[in-house]
Amino acid sequence: MLVFATPYQRRWILPFFIFMVSVVLAITQQEPWLLVIPFLWILIPPLYNYFIKDTEQLFWLLFLVLPLSTEWSLNPSLGLDFPDEIIMWLLTGICIVKLIHTPKWFPNSLATHPLFLVLGIYFLWLAITIVFSVEPILSVKFVLAKTWFIIPFVMLPQILLSSMNRIRKMALCLVVPMLLVVVQVLIRHSFYALSFESIKKIMSPFFRNHVNYSSMLVCLLPVGWCFWKLTPRESNTRKWILMGLIIGLIGLLFAYSRGAWIALLAGIGVVWVLRRKWMGILILLSISGIMVSTVWLVTDKNFMRFVPDHDRTVYNTDFGKHMMATVALKDVSNAERFYRWVAGARMLTEKPITGFGPNTFYLHYRPYTVNRFQTWVSDNPEHSTVHNYFILVALEQGIIGLLLFCLLYFGMLLAVQRIYHQLQSRFYQTVTLATASILIMIGVINCSSDMIETDKVGSLFWLCLGMIILLDTKLKEEKSTLANNQFSPIITTIS
Repeated sequence: MLVFATPYQRRWILPFFIFMVSVVLAITQQEPWLLVIPFLWILIPPLYNYFIKDTEQLFWLLFLVLPLSTEWSLNPSLGLDFPDEIIMWLLTGICIVKLIHTPKWFPNSLATHPLFLVLGIYFLWLAITIVFSVEPILSVKFVLAKTWFIIPFVMLPQILLSSMNRIRKMALCLVVPMLLVVVQVLIRHSFYALSFESIKKIMSPFFRNHVNYSSMLVCLLPVGWCFWKLTPRESNTRKWILMGLIIGLIGLLFAYSRGAWIALLAGIGVVWVLRRKWMGILILLSISGIMVSTVWLVTDKNFMRFVPDHDRTVYNTDFGKHMMATVALKDVSNAERFYRWVAGARMLTEKPITGFGPNTFYLHYRPYTVNRFQTWVSDNPEHSTVHNYFILVALEQGIIGLLLFCLLYFGMLLAVQRIYHQLQSRFYQTVTLATASILIMIGVINCSSDMIETDKVGSLFWLCLGMIILLDTKLKEEKSTLANNQFSPIITTIS
């Protein structure tokens, strides 16, 4: 029979055989997932050719799925963000192979940039903290995870975002899926009368909770603003973009996240600060405020003034009462933050130089807690951390780790100010403003959470670093072009 079959028919004999075997096994073993095997057999070759051989397609796919990814628990102790984390692994592996095979593929503009050098020193310190870590295996996993964030979001933009159209494409790949998520959240939320109590029920499967959702949403609003700002006034597209921004703002409003609302105000305010070249002053005021507050808290144990009443800290289902409880310091989420901040500060005093090691807080913080700060939610079933990224960095990576991270973060803020005022291109200036806004928002959000270690906000943070280095490269190109244009008439005259 095979002899008389046409080439086209012979091509499908093996897939048909695999399909039949999968059906039989699925029925006999009562394992429905075995039915996926024949489809994988057919789909994997074209997907390999389209994505793996062409890194650029995989790069765009990463941004498309970033707002749509979900947390997938493989077992009680192991989970991943699916599918974005898998794509990050693939991109990281492909890039490492390319760098080994063709070292010149690594962009020189990245290798020599001061911020990338600071990042390299920070990574070197992370490697040192692994040696002194109380949980070395967990710390190694943490550093590896940082690697597959940095290669796709810091390195690849230098290679793949070479033009304005490509930057627009990347932004579009981010905001359109996020807009779809917001629309479906609002529709589902409307069935519960957009109530505060119901917001936690509708975040699945794309986000763990309303805090993660609102954090990514508020950080992508400046990207939508970029589209609106750079679209000609006479274009009908501008109206649709404005409508999308309004939907995003409505989604943010009904996310009921106080941190995201404050971050939005900070993101708007930083545009004003940036245009007046006051970023350095803002950083100095922030550092001074933190240092003065810290000294006051530890003097005469003033932090004990914030001890909550275990039985009177509440979680209100009414948002108005929730806000009143926040102001009165009786909101359980803020009370729990004090509980963990005190534990984090005590951990830092024990290991101030190297810290306990990356990714170790949850397993070791309980002996350092103060019982008087305990609340009725302190059992921490979500395995969440200290709820302040800067404290988390300090207690896990030591004071040196905190200083290096702050040097990187504040260096990014100062860089966007310098780049903004030197650029001539309106497009790149607008992108710079949006980048500064996102950076400030992430900083504000991480004063009460640890979002840089999540796939959603963490990706945007490292992308901001990649964009700053890219914008600095565009600035150098712009200066070189202007210099050549100035000397051209002189050379022509001499000739």
